[in-house]
This record gives sequence, C-alpha cells and structure tokens, in this order.
Amino acid sequence: MDLHLLFDNLTNPALLFFFLGVIAVQLKSDLKIPENSSKFISLYLLLAIGFKGGQELSHSVFNMEIVWALLFGIFLAIAVPIYTYFILRKKFSIENAGAIAASYGSVSAVTFVTAIAFLEIEQIPFSGHMVAVMALMEAPSIMVGLLLIMIFKGSKRKSDIPIKTALRHALFNGSVLLIIGSLTIGFLASDAQAEGIKPFTTDIFKGFLAVFLLDMGITSGKKLSEFIKKGSFALVFAIIIPIINGALVAVASGAFISHTGNRLLFTILAASASYIAVPAAMKIAVPKASPSLYIPMALAITFPFNITLGMPLYLYIIQNFN
Repeated sequence: MDLHLLFDNLTNPALLFFFLGVIAVQLKSDLKIPENSSKFISLYLLLAIGFKGGQELSHSVFNMEIVWALLFGIFLAIAVPIYTYFILRKKFSIENAGAIAASYGSVSAVTFVTAIAFLEIEQIPFSGHMVAVMALMEAPSIMVGLLLIMIFKGSKRKSDIPIKTALRHALFNGSVLLIIGSLTIGFLASDAQAEGIKPFTTDIFKGFLAVFLLDMGITSGKKLSEFIKKGSFALVFAIIIPIINGALVAVASGAFISHTGNRLLFTILAASASYIAVPAAMKIAVPKASPSLYIPMALAITFPFNITLGMPLYLYIIQNFN
C-alpha cells in the first residue's frame, strides 16, 4: 500500500475530527453536537451529494457501463445478505443474523460521502450515476434480510413481521427519498441554476462533513464501549467481511467499470454497512433483533475501519489489479 496515500488520508482534517470525537468520549468530556444540528447536517450532506451527482449525471452519456453499474449494485445488495446470513447463524439467532446481514448488504451514505471527499483530495474523478447506485442499494438488502428471517423462522403470520410497513420504510425513508429527490433536482437544473446555489452545495461541504464526522466520532466512541462486551466474533466479522467484500468488488468491478473513482465508490458501497436505514426498518419489522449488536458493528467498527484504512487499501487494490 502507498504509505503516502495512507498518511494523507489519516491526516485529513475531517477524519481527524472523527478521532477527536472518539477521544472526547474516552476522556468523558461533555462535548456533543445537538441532536437537531446533527440531523440537519446529515440531511445537508445527502442533499448536497445528491444534487452534485444529478448535475454530473446530466452531463454524462447514458451507456452500458451505467446499466451494468446499476445492475451490479442491486446484485450486491441481494447477494451479500444471503451469504453473510449463513456465516452469522453460526453464532447468532435468526433475527440477529438477518438484521446484521441486511446491514452489511445495504450501504452507509456517510461512508459514501466520506469516500467522495477522499477522491476529491486525491483529485480522482468519478461519475454522478454512482449516487443512483447508492440509492438503489438501500432497499433490496432490507427485503432480503426480512425474507431470510421469515423463511428460516418458519413464520407466515403478519403480526410477527409487518412486512408492508417495513418495506415501505425501506423504499421511502427520509435518506433514500432525499438522495433520489436531490439527484433528480440536480439532473433537471441548468448549469446557471446550479451555479446559483454552488456556495451551499459545494463550498461549505467539507466544513459540514468535518462537523458531522466529529458527531460520528462521539457516537462511535459511545457504541464501542457497549460493543466490546459482545465478544470477538462480531468484532472479527465487522472487519473481515468488509475487507472481503471490498477486495472482491475492487477486482471484479474492473471488468465493466473503467474509471478508478467509480470503482472505489463501488468498492466502498460493497464494504460499508448501514446504521441508519436498516436499523430503522428492523426496529419496526424485527423487534427481537438487538440494536445493541448490529448498530455498533456497523457504526463503531466497520465505519471507522473503512474511512481510515479501508479506502487507501481498496484504492491500492484497484490501481494494482486492473
């Protein structure tokens, strides 16, 4: 791995704010981001990245690479929950295995946004249609996770799993709706119209990302202390599975994706785990699944790994296995 690239990533100011948040928790500081402010910043990041993605997509030529990218994203969202479920069942209940599998089949929008910032720092271009790929990968994994639980639990009673409510939440939850809506608006907006809000969508983006990662650091630090009590299997899974998924996609994506930036974004989508959309859906559909297990795995272990060591590792694989 290029140690210079790794050093650049680890000294990225936004990432250092993440570490500051983790340290603040360990020092028992009262540092925190108000909940309403945190929610606003997360909505802003999704809006900005969706709008910019739509703008880039409007200047892209629709071709088979885009079609294959969308299809491959859906395939990953289906395949990853299925194979990880059977690994997880060796240690966890049906409900917990299904919820965790859905988390790792889905994606982390914040990890995706951080990867885009990483590409911008390294001056590596990427395409706007990758935002659409991210949006499409949210819901299928939730559906597969719920289906696996229903099949192996042997229950068909509607009262056990309110499937329609959960699937509706998966398809129309705030983060998915905002990213798709912003992508559409960015696609429809002219260059002159986009220029008018550029100070909001572009100029302040990295500053808000730094504050958001500070908040994520504080949240991760709190979840980490709870997670340590869960045992080593979950810890190993939360690191090894992202590496396997990321490495495989980093190599396989070269068969139909030509741009390095797009391949890295695909890789980070495959390696990430949802800690927003999936937990919200699973809380409704599978109350017996433990949030104290699948949320810390995704947020306190997989997320920090991907944004620190994961991105330079995946980029190294992409650049050396064309």
